[in-house]
Amino acid sequence: MSEKRKRNPFGHGDPHDPLSLREFEVELGIKSREGGRAWKSELPSVQNLLDHLQRYSGSEGTKDEYLRMVHRLCEFSGRNPEELIESEKEKIESLVQEFADRLAGKDCSKTYVNSAIRRLLTFFRQNGHDHLDVETHHVPSRYSKRSEHIPKKEEVHKMAKGVESHRNRSIVYLLWTTGLRVSTLVALNYGDIREELDKGEEHVKVPVYPEMKERVSDACKGEIPYYTFAHPLAIRPLKHYLRKRRNKYGPLEDEYPLLHSNWNHWSRDERNRKRLDRRSVQRVVKTAAERAGLLEWDKISPHCLRKAFKSVLRAPTKNGGRLDEGTQEYLMGHILPGTQDEYYDKGNVDFHREEYAKLDFSDNQSMQRIEEKEAEEVEGPDKVVKKGKLSEYLGRGWVYLEKIDDEQFIIRKAEASNGVKT
Repeated sequence: MSEKRKRNPFGHGDPHDPLSLREFEVELGIKSREGGRAWKSELPSVQNLLDHLQRYSGSEGTKDEYLRMVHRLCEFSGRNPEELIESEKEKIESLVQEFADRLAGKDCSKTYVNSAIRRLLTFFRQNGHDHLDVETHHVPSRYSKRSEHIPKKEEVHKMAKGVESHRNRSIVYLLWTTGLRVSTLVALNYGDIREELDKGEEHVKVPVYPEMKERVSDACKGEIPYYTFAHPLAIRPLKHYLRKRRNKYGPLEDEYPLLHSNWNHWSRDERNRKRLDRRSVQRVVKTAAERAGLLEWDKISPHCLRKAFKSVLRAPTKNGGRLDEGTQEYLMGHILPGTQDEYYDKGNVDFHREEYAKLDFSDNQSMQRIEEKEAEEVEGPDKVVKKGKLSEYLGRGWVYLEKIDDEQFIIRKAEASNGVKT
């Protein structure tokens, strides 16, 4: 019998072990998170819901959200799913209404409360309870409970130039110039863009397709296939990152993730094949915003960069024109309204590439940098600056290198930064 793997002394189990079941999965009769038994429940009522969700979208993320909400209702009521569906119509309505109102009383957003109601009504509807009468909460137009900051172009440039590696710089620029959702970004494989990189395309086509869900459950939202493009701002640091990754770990296969994990619990040979996760990307974005000295750095998320891409799509192009609304929606991965989607020419890659090339991702502070270039030329390539001056230099095109202490940082002029670590 093989020797049992030792548990990591720092609290992490062996990364090769199967994913353990979470509390809500155990209590809802789920027996496995992997293989043929994944998302199968011993409870008929829960399985009815899972069967419906599989027909509806098949998304593991959606199943996760629905099951969590059913579990919360079970905890709230003190009853299991089978007992809940045996209740009378009026009692179910009263229970769901009370549960939703309690969520609202806990300062949950109205949008979240209404989504909780919809998920619970779906569970009951799949178990024979149609036409339940539960009041939703009114959501005004432009309502948002979560505070967010959509960065301006010059702020995104500051974020990208302030990060410590080519990989992280490419992450910031990829999110912004492609408009990809974070789950889709981390689901990309090297093979998805290898051919375009090898051909030296200036604006690289980035495909999005339903099969990506097999890698990351929330990738390709709604299973809507489309493609977008990555700007040279993102491709330049990406090429640096990929070259250094090859030098360190060896050749890249098409099925390897475009962005890999550096988690040191994986062996050196495994890291090249392990996919970066969504939380890591979120940390990269938050850290980049904070290091850039943005006042509202804590309100910037990867999705804010997607919204910043949408702003570029809607803004005047480099020649002063504007992209057709249908092209804007397609590059966002949206279905066009009415019959427009059916007749839209999605396969015309050359047209979309030409339209994308018109977009203006330039830094609005470029004139200021030109005026200050003469002063920077007399300084050496590396410079030590105080914390209060860091964001100013990053905004002028300098690149962050290293932290000396809490008050001092080493930076380098962008044109002299070929040796920056990845």
